[in-house]
Amino acid sequence: MLIPVSVFIYYWKLKSNNSSLKTPSIKFVDGLHNNKLSWFNHAIFSLKLFALSAFILGLSRPQLSVESEAVTKLQKEGIDIIISMDASGSMLAQDFKPNRFEASKNLASDFVKDRVNDRIGLVVFEGEAYTQCPLTSDINILTDLIDEAEQGIVGQGTAIGMGLATAINRLRESTSPSKVIILLTDGVNTHGKIHPLNAAEIASKLNIRVYTIGVGTNGKAKTPIAIDPYSGNYIYELQPVEIDETTLKKIAKNTGGKYFRATDNNKLKEIYQEINKLETAKIETIEYEVDLPELGYIFILTGLISLMIAFVLRNIIFKTIN
Repeated sequence: MLIPVSVFIYYWKLKSNNSSLKTPSIKFVDGLHNNKLSWFNHAIFSLKLFALSAFILGLSRPQLSVESEAVTKLQKEGIDIIISMDASGSMLAQDFKPNRFEASKNLASDFVKDRVNDRIGLVVFEGEAYTQCPLTSDINILTDLIDEAEQGIVGQGTAIGMGLATAINRLRESTSPSKVIILLTDGVNTHGKIHPLNAAEIASKLNIRVYTIGVGTNGKAKTPIAIDPYSGNYIYELQPVEIDETTLKKIAKNTGGKYFRATDNNKLKEIYQEINKLETAKIETIEYEVDLPELGYIFILTGLISLMIAFVLRNIIFKTIN
């Protein structure tokens, strides 16, 4: 656009300045010709126009595409993981700090921060199960949703089978070569329409590995049994820790996973670290290295040279001729 406009303005000025000088005689100007002067004027304008064109081309960053023969093979880790977390009332027991539920959330957040190449989601279950976060690779969103998970949302009870089935449903259409569920609970299946072992059978058919974690100290733990009607705070008593380890072990065995027992914060952290090491599926990718030499500097340099020539013509040669 600039070039046609520049040509038009130059042509218009040339026509406007084409005035005549009236004299009684032309003898005193006989022999004077402006052919050389006109040629220099046109040459200077052409050089400036050429420089402008070169600058425009240079700023557009032209590149010469040359595909190199070098091929890079990479091993990238990446799997789909659903954390299925118990949020029943007993998860407020204080054998973990500050309690089982909050400790489980905090360590789950630490776990996902190390899985930058994975898609991870969160299922929460009590008397029913729901998806707190679907599979995502956005670690920030996931950790925020883990932090926002609450206890007491979908009724009392422990529906382990529903928690597992909901997680399976989230992985059912996954195309990842490796699919994993981390099932964390502190009790026995008491609610839900699906038995945990039936859900495990479905997981096995879909090639989903399930790592089960039993959360709770050995013996008794300070557990909430009621709410004080005056203060609204929980009333705690020492209650025996009852975890259906037999079922959790069967679930892990039948799906190719592994069962863990977490008795405190440190042990749960170690379990997450072990799972982190166990699950490292590798996917081979091929990357071609493409060399794209920059050509813009050639046009910029050409434009500068053109401007220098125009400057010399205007201020030295043309001035001398005048």
